[in-house]
Formats: sequence, C-alpha cells, structure tokens
Amino acid sequence: MDNMEGVEHRTVKVNGINIHVAEKGKGPVILFLHGFPELWYSWRHQINALSSLGYRAVAPDLRGFGDSDAPDELTSYTCFHVVGDLVALLEVVAPDQDKVFVVGHDWGAFMAWHLCLFRPDKVKALLNLSVPYLKFSREFKPVDGWRAVYGNDYYICRFQEPGEMEAEFAEIGTERVIKEFLTYSVPDPIMLAKGNLFGHSADTPISLPSWLSQEEVGYYVTKFDKKSGFTGGINLYRNFNRNWELMAPWMGAKINVPAKFIVGDVDVVYHMPGIKEYIHNGEFKKQVPLLQEILVMEGVGHFINMEKANEINKHIYDFFRQFN
Repeated sequence: MDNMEGVEHRTVKVNGINIHVAEKGKGPVILFLHGFPELWYSWRHQINALSSLGYRAVAPDLRGFGDSDAPDELTSYTCFHVVGDLVALLEVVAPDQDKVFVVGHDWGAFMAWHLCLFRPDKVKALLNLSVPYLKFSREFKPVDGWRAVYGNDYYICRFQEPGEMEAEFAEIGTERVIKEFLTYSVPDPIMLAKGNLFGHSADTPISLPSWLSQEEVGYYVTKFDKKSGFTGGINLYRNFNRNWELMAPWMGAKINVPAKFIVGDVDVVYHMPGIKEYIHNGEFKKQVPLLQEILVMEGVGHFINMEKANEINKHIYDFFRQFN
C-alpha cells in the first residue's frame, strides 16, 4: 500500500447503501469501475498516473465488494442497481461536473456500457477494457447459451446456485481463489469442476507474474476475507438472465457516447464464442456508433490494467485529453 500515498478514502450514502470510494487528484473526474474478483485497488496504477496528469481519479468498490455494502437480496445486483449507485455517486463526488470520463474493466466495463446506455448525459467519453458491449440474442437467455456451449462446469454456470461456489471457494481458501483468478492467463474458458477448480488440484503451485506482488494479493485477500466475501460479486453473475429480461425495452438501442475499447489477445473474454467476429466485423461499431478505436494488445491477458499499466495509462490519457 506504500504506493497509494495521497489517496483519500470516504464512504458515501447513495441509492440506499454505503459505497466506499478512493479518490486522488484535482480536475476532470475519471470514474474507474472494477471487475471480479477485484476492488478499487485494481486501479492503483491508473489512480496515481492520471491524478498526476491533471485528472481526479475516483474509484469505488462496487456494491457487494470491499468496503461497500453488500445487500443480502440476490436480486439487488442487477445492472439497474449498480448504475443507480453510480449515478447517485456522481452527484456526490462530482456535483459541479455535468459529465465525467469513465474507464471500466470486466464487470465494471459491463456496467459502464449500461451507464452510457441509460444515462449518456452523464458520460463525456468511455474507455473500456476486456468486455465489449454485449448484444445478447433475444431468443435465449445468456446463461442458457453458455451452458449449451461449455457445459455445467463453466464458471458462470457454476456461479448460478446461491451458496454453492462460496462453499467451494471456502474449502480452498480466499488467497488461492484470488491468485487463481488474477493469474489466469490462457484464452481457454474457466472451468470449475467440483474438486478440480480451475482444472487442477488445490495444491498446484501458483507463481505470481511480474506485475502482481504477494503484498498486493494480500490486500485483496484481507478485504474479501474480512469484509465482503465473494457472494456480492458472484451475485452479479446470478443476475445475467435477470438483466437479459429487464433489458428487453432497450433492444436495438445504440450507445451514443465517444468510446475506445482495448482487449488482450489472450483474454478469456476475447475467445468466447462469437466475440472476435462481433468485435471485428462491424457489428460492435454498429451498436456503439461513436466507437473511435478497437485495440487488441498482443500477449496480454484479462487483467490488462494491471498487466500493462503504463500502456493503459497512456491510452486513457491520450484518448480523454481530446475531450477536455
């Protein structure tokens, strides 16, 4: 945590819950939205870099994560709840700014697309990592589609039954879970077969990559162990089908916010069925007409903002400065 000097923390009451937010710097706000199993801390490199370049970095723990509240009801984790939190949060942290910049990764990217879809009046420009705007078929529910392609052991399918995955994660321990996810660096789908999570035994050694230290892992472990647990984060996945149902009125709606998208070429998301074609055949651009650039980074995995922090910082700065 030594590299987090100058970061201010506060808890704000928004949308009926308490949200923890980390902030640093002065100037136009950049709202950073993390994924799973992550925290505001996943943006530590971006917070330091962008705050030194004339921006105010604002990184919340999303509902269900870290030091933010984790409502008990499974149904309290739809895209509408999370976007509601973000809209209310902006009223508190940036009351003088009509629009802010947004950067999202993983679930944070998913929610950032929806923030732009529901409230484009709040977003000046968006840079999203890893997860493109997903246009789901109206013919079948997303989880049913993944189950048909990958089977029941696919991680999103395994996440659906309340309490089940949490119990199995407890067996192998929080530190093991965090390391397994953050070091997952192959394009193959994440499979969580019972007794063989992540495709190997729980005593298989895990070596940390150069961009992730044991101390950094320790911060995640402390928060997931002592504060939030995994249920809140997993509940986002348990609402995939519910989101699909609720999103019916927005069928065919476009995202009209200037955007840039970056993904690693060994990111698991990039290798999901149909994603590459969707990204590159013009359909993605059709859904996001103001999409300025799609960048695929070679040899980079899912946690791109940590793995290639300097490059991502530069992309954020170069993209956003044209809108200042």
